Amino acid sequence: MTAEPSLDQTDLYARALAEWQQRLPRAAKTLADATPQQLQERELQIYKLAIEIQRNELQALEKKLADLISLERKQLDDLRTSARILEASQSIAKVGGVEMYVPTRTIYWTAETFRIHDTTPQEYTPTLDEEFSSYLPGSRERIATAIGRAIETGEVFDIELEKYTFKGRKIDVRTTCTSHFENGKLVRLTGIYQDITERKQAERRHQHHNRILEMLIAKVTLPEILRTIASDVEKLLPDCMCSIMLIDSDGQHLHSGAAHSLPDFFLNAIDCLPVGAGMGVCGSAAFFRHRVIIPDVHSHPWTMAFSDLAREAGIHACWSQPVFSAQGQVLGTFALYIKEARNPDDYEINLIESEARLTSLAIEQSNAESRLQMAASVFTHAREGILITDTQGNIIEANQVFADITGYSREEVLGKNPRLLQSGLHDQDFFSSLWHSLLENGNWYGEIWNRRKNGELYAAMMTISAVQDIHGVTQNYVNLFTDITPLKEHQRQLEYIAHYDALTGLPNRVLLADRLKQAMARSHRSGHSLAVLYLDLDGFKAVNDQHGHDIGDQLLVNISHRLKEVLREGDTLARIGGDEFIVVMVDLEQPDDYEAVLLRLLNVAAEPVTLNQHLLRVSASIGATRYPQDPVDADQLLRHADQAMYIAKQAGKNCYHLFDVAKDIAVKTQRETIEHIRIALDQKEFVLYYQPKVNMRTGAIIGAEALVRWQHPERGLLSPALFLPVIEDHPLSIELGDWVINEALTQIAYWQTLGVLIPVSVNIGALQLQRSEFVTQLAEQLAAHPQVPPAYLQLEIVETSALEDIAEVADIMRRCRNLGVSFAVDDFGTGYSSLTYLKRLPAELLKIDQTFIRDMLEDADDLAIVKGVIGLANAFHRQVIAEGVETIAHGELLIPLGCELAQGYGIARPMPAADLPDWAATWKPAPAWTKLHRLV
Repeated sequence: MTAEPSLDQTDLYARALAEWQQRLPRAAKTLADATPQQLQERELQIYKLAIEIQRNELQALEKKLADLISLERKQLDDLRTSARILEASQSIAKVGGVEMYVPTRTIYWTAETFRIHDTTPQEYTPTLDEEFSSYLPGSRERIATAIGRAIETGEVFDIELEKYTFKGRKIDVRTTCTSHFENGKLVRLTGIYQDITERKQAERRHQHHNRILEMLIAKVTLPEILRTIASDVEKLLPDCMCSIMLIDSDGQHLHSGAAHSLPDFFLNAIDCLPVGAGMGVCGSAAFFRHRVIIPDVHSHPWTMAFSDLAREAGIHACWSQPVFSAQGQVLGTFALYIKEARNPDDYEINLIESEARLTSLAIEQSNAESRLQMAASVFTHAREGILITDTQGNIIEANQVFADITGYSREEVLGKNPRLLQSGLHDQDFFSSLWHSLLENGNWYGEIWNRRKNGELYAAMMTISAVQDIHGVTQNYVNLFTDITPLKEHQRQLEYIAHYDALTGLPNRVLLADRLKQAMARSHRSGHSLAVLYLDLDGFKAVNDQHGHDIGDQLLVNISHRLKEVLREGDTLARIGGDEFIVVMVDLEQPDDYEAVLLRLLNVAAEPVTLNQHLLRVSASIGATRYPQDPVDADQLLRHADQAMYIAKQAGKNCYHLFDVAKDIAVKTQRETIEHIRIALDQKEFVLYYQPKVNMRTGAIIGAEALVRWQHPERGLLSPALFLPVIEDHPLSIELGDWVINEALTQIAYWQTLGVLIPVSVNIGALQLQRSEFVTQLAEQLAAHPQVPPAYLQLEIVETSALEDIAEVADIMRRCRNLGVSFAVDDFGTGYSSLTYLKRLPAELLKIDQTFIRDMLEDADDLAIVKGVIGLANAFHRQVIAEGVETIAHGELLIPLGCELAQGYGIARPMPAADLPDWAATWKPAPAWTKLHRLV
């Protein structure tokens, strides 16, 4: 495929012609009477002039290129520095990914998500139920409701919750969810976990400070304020107990002022504590007039006398801060008693100092003679800006922190309206809502952008409260605010990290997904098309291998800049990893408008690049698809463009291929998947997990079901739902089935050497069961394991396996039974379940499908089906076993109905073979099960 002729030559000729005409005398410009020879000479002069113009422009371009290379090298050095900083910031961001495969409720976590939860993939496999149990009660209902709605309707969410990690650490997390559909069905829920504990702690601390300051302004009693401080601090630091002690009038003893959680016997022991050197932690802190940190109270000489009491109270460390008045007088102590032996961290030291100041404010207010003295004390010590207005909004008082934050002195703002601080970023609706909240609720809390005196914008976390008299009439408004501009800047940096590629500065996958969805919505509204281009560099790996990753990175940055230059304004270029880029072109009025851009992208990607005196050449293979001509979701568009890109590579590279919706079907993808499975079978990547089967009432272990898993070298452990359906009707399923039988027999033999005698059942597909040599092959497999009694092997078939030719299947089953193996009918109740089926098939065991078992506690229809299957089994003298027993309640209902055999997560999850002997040695049935008896 070739490009359209460039317009550059025509433009160059026109410019040369104009220059030639300017150089001619006016009289010579008329060509009407010119001879052919004169015309030829004219054309020759114009072309020479064009060459001269082109040569001058090339010299200018060469100089500009040299300057750009020098600048680019500097920028690359800066970029490396930025990349290192961003890499560190990513660790600080604490953002992990989570995805749930909806059909199986399988949950996947990224490494950062495991780190956030203080665990590892080796220690824990995420499940929905265990996830719910880790949330605090209020958060548990919210996340359950949100996930339920997401599963039912695809509704997205973005919520903040509280939960515990696997080390018992309480954290705040932000979790989001986006839905992914395939063929109109919800397939995956994808989102993030972000550890926002630090931000939430800062917000709680800010709210706590505001609450105390408001109590001070409202002249709440000192004991109530101190109790609130102690209670709030223990919420901020859950592993501590807080104590505030007040010094008596003679300055010689400390008495308890507030203690939220300390036991009474400990408070009684330290009450009237003398102030002096070595007199415990608080007595010493008050005496020495500085903070005292004792990381282990059981070994320090100052606290040895209290060691037994501290141990009984669960105290192992204590940190005490003296509380000073504005004049430097000791008013008491603020202490934290810790449940483990350790030193405080920077956050805790900062908290102790801050709370000591708040305590000082409360004590001084209590000792003050008037409200004016109290207000002055608050203004002097508060770390928040404070602004007081009258009911008309005129400023009547402001503290020094207000002046420090805004740049306006107290004198400059007295009598003026706070609107002088307005930034212009909020509309009238914002302020209408603010005043509505003030008038209706007496307060307003939120973020606001204001402007300093020097014109600089700043963000503030603000609380405005109405101060009312005893009759409930508003007298003043008190505005408390904190400058959170650094926090907002940090948040902006984290947002950048989350949405942009660290190397090139291009949008990453996350931002690409958002922009693509917006572009698709815009396409719906405008009726214009969009194009998705998947670009992969040809030969980039060779550059990395030959010249190193630094050169490779520089090449990626260089190419990304050149690719971006040929795109239109409004188009998106994203890097999604390695040497792969995505282009989203919007507002294509004609479906083929993007082809010219495709050619330009191919050309700039193939241009040679000189880096560190190395001439580098790569090219690009591009796959393209159009929307809505390709009427799928965003993920499918990317996959289709990816498929088209691989076709372009196969076609010889350095070209593009348009995804053909009508012709490019999934046959090739399926063929590749089957080949991967074949390779995995050859390389022994498949493993068997075993799920025990038990008698719930007696506790006997009656066997285990062998379940195949794919230990994928890159994707980890894959469930059978991800690969078995692909080979269900393919001969490869027979090879895998034979491997499963051999592996199960080998495992049975090994367990027998350990004294573990557990029969094993394996699932047999219809294709494997109905092949002519199945019985002969099974006999050979049994003969290869002479130490394994054939009765220890059970074959499980599904109902539909026998429907095509029930007579043939019944004959195969009888011949297998003659070898000594038994049969079970799996997923019973999901097919036809006819009486003829039960009568003619020689199966000893019916397995009730887990879909009926799981919901029978709430669904009367499912319970009726379960009862019917048990009744059929009894009528035809078959055993029956329940799949999917997940709770004790399931067993309590099944045993009286006559079904004592079961398997499911409520008994044991599928486990590696090496784990089963230990599980068997410790397994005990639920006590509630052993007391039940069959009623029917």
